[in-house]
Amino acid sequence: MKLINKTVLFSVFSAAILSSCGGGAPIISTPIENIDTTPIKEAPLTEAEAQNWGHLDLVKDTIPGMSVDKAYAEIIKGNKGQKIIVAVIDSGIDIEHEDLDGVLWTNKGEIAGNGIDDDKNGYVDDIHGWNFLGDAYDEQLEYIRLVASGNTTAPRYDEAKAKYDADYNSALAGKERYEGIYNRVNTAHQTLKTHFKKDNYTAKEVNALEITDAESDLGKAVETAKFMYANGMSSLQDGLKQIKAGVDYFSDQVNFNLNKDFKGRTTGDNPDDFNDKPGYGNANVMPVKKSESHGTHVAGIIAAERNNGLGANGVANNVEIMSIRAVPNGDEYDKDVAKAIRYAVDNGAKVINGSFGKSFSPHADWVRDAIKYASDNNVIFVHAAGNSSEDVDTAPNFPDDNVNYVEVGNTYIRVGALAPSYGTKMVANFSNYGKKNVDVFAPGAKIYSTTPENEYDTKGGTSMAAPAVAGVAALVWSQYPKLTAAQVKQIILDSGLAVNTKVIVGGNGEDIRDFSSLTKSGKMVNAYNALIMAAQLSK
Repeated sequence: MKLINKTVLFSVFSAAILSSCGGGAPIISTPIENIDTTPIKEAPLTEAEAQNWGHLDLVKDTIPGMSVDKAYAEIIKGNKGQKIIVAVIDSGIDIEHEDLDGVLWTNKGEIAGNGIDDDKNGYVDDIHGWNFLGDAYDEQLEYIRLVASGNTTAPRYDEAKAKYDADYNSALAGKERYEGIYNRVNTAHQTLKTHFKKDNYTAKEVNALEITDAESDLGKAVETAKFMYANGMSSLQDGLKQIKAGVDYFSDQVNFNLNKDFKGRTTGDNPDDFNDKPGYGNANVMPVKKSESHGTHVAGIIAAERNNGLGANGVANNVEIMSIRAVPNGDEYDKDVAKAIRYAVDNGAKVINGSFGKSFSPHADWVRDAIKYASDNNVIFVHAAGNSSEDVDTAPNFPDDNVNYVEVGNTYIRVGALAPSYGTKMVANFSNYGKKNVDVFAPGAKIYSTTPENEYDTKGGTSMAAPAVAGVAALVWSQYPKLTAAQVKQIILDSGLAVNTKVIVGGNGEDIRDFSSLTKSGKMVNAYNALIMAAQLSK
């Protein structure tokens, strides 16, 4: 096994005996300092490790998780702390999910279903949050809205038009390509299913077939199957599932996201007038279809009920999730995001997760003002850095908290994504980065969490890294409620594990850089160390 070079993982202070605040029992813990001679994990992750890797410990498990399990075992133990409300601005949450139904925020000032705004907050029957999308699901991308407007004098119009011309043709080609692959693999599957007289034939059975005519239907089917097996597919059924996802992705692009003529908004308001139709939308915070699973997955990463014998454990153990539906299958509207942030702040959220983003933002100032509003009201906003393998110090990425690197508040955290392999491949190949505009990295690739209708699935993206950090923020704040939002943010940045190694950027083996050049802190988030630092600051 390889050895990790000496890495100072916690340099703020050395071993210490620290006490918790708020009446809890004293904790005796020392921060993780180094991992000299700790072997890198080279064997594949077990199923249990794969489903929980973001909670594991680099020293104990040789996996670059956030030491969440170690924090519960050695620091938190049975201490529940204070309840923290976490708002999830996303695609909606399955609030009936078996692993989430016990951690929902409920608006105690509202009477369900009476059609009256009982608490006078401007939203009728908002029991578990608010839905700024109404019944909408599909939407255009923001730069397509700009092109569709025909306003050639608008800032970045020429850029948007050129991008549309290139992207639409690429999407059409992608759709045709994936449909062709799907049809070929599906034909092979049907042929093999008929031959074996069963659906669940195995790769071993296929490889054992003796083919005398390679041009026969069976010969072509075996050739296709062997190609799929050689490329990591355990079965043609699994391959069809993944290929179908590609077909759906490009179909959505052609039909909705990149369609200049598509109109997805159903709420009847003017998205370019911030004050038009107050209270638009409705109180149904559920996804409109099962495939709208993003928000449910994000919520589970933060708060899935811990140790209840069901599929996943959230990072935080004493939170309530406020569901705010504002992210469609396409680009979110700036108006919806700005109002969603303000709704969360005004209704008691202490942490807001934003696992969304875009490269065009016509009303970026509305969202920036809302982020400042959160900061001014002692609320943390955690934002995913994005999945285009770009440097967001130079590439536009919204929402943002700064103008020319001057921040409007001090509680915004932007998060890049890690993969479950410490070393050169630890930065997820899709993750954005930025020495000035990305604060920290956290587990984001291959994350197992909740999905609608009491199911669970593995997804990857900075969308998964942001809620990991939101969960740590809630966990720390719950245990140490006297801290300010700005202090919690700084604790997360300062207490992370410093990575003094070179990593592959954007999945390009020829682009190798110091990890510290990809993020402001040069660190990956660590819950164990964050709790220790929080105890110190809370004295």
